[in-house]
Amino acid sequence: MGLFTKTYQVRPNSQGFLYRNNVLEKQWEPGRYEVSDWRNQTELLVLPTTSRQVVITNQEVLTSDNIALRFSCVVLYRIADGLRFVNSFDFSQGVGPALNEAEQRVAVAVQLSARVQIGVSTSEDLNERRAELASLQTEALAQRALEFGVVLEMVQLRDLTFPKNIQELFARHLEAKIRAKADLENARTTVATARALKNASELMKGDENIRFYQFLETITKIASKGKHTSLVGEFPQLPK
Repeated sequence: MGLFTKTYQVRPNSQGFLYRNNVLEKQWEPGRYEVSDWRNQTELLVLPTTSRQVVITNQEVLTSDNIALRFSCVVLYRIADGLRFVNSFDFSQGVGPALNEAEQRVAVAVQLSARVQIGVSTSEDLNERRAELASLQTEALAQRALEFGVVLEMVQLRDLTFPKNIQELFARHLEAKIRAKADLENARTTVATARALKNASELMKGDENIRFYQFLETITKIASKGKHTSLVGEFPQLPK
């Protein structure tokens, strides 16, 4: 290191921006750099390039049928265009406050987009389409984030909470659907059984073999009870 030079380091998973007299001079990838600065006119701004997470919780939205519900979602984003990011935020207080401001802007953009997506549906439709609504990512939302140098890697719905009285209505509705399905299956089984009995009855008409086997079955049941004298009616003809 020379007498009139400065040494800067850009850590892994980060990008450096060297300013001289508050004017961008160079962009650096991870590494160690020495610059001439005998008047102390340079400053290095380092931005992370790894994914960052924002959790948005307890946001209220009104559905198209005027039901107020709450949702939470998880957002993964990363700084894709460092120069655009630097030009979009105030770094006068340092990198930390600027990153916090960026997260707030991401959160607001996601909230507004999610309210539009959820608000156009009815509460019943939302309840039935929860799995389809897992991702809240849209092209418009992605484009909005790119305007300040950010790429949204994931915008995932974490939970959707309906008011307690609406949850009870959904539970009763589901119970009614299950009960109706069970009743339908029972009715189908009853009809099938009746049809089988009718077919069997039609088959047994005039069939002396079946009558004879029934007679033997009856005699066997009577004998098993120890009764040896019984009136069984007309004796069927033996099968030929």
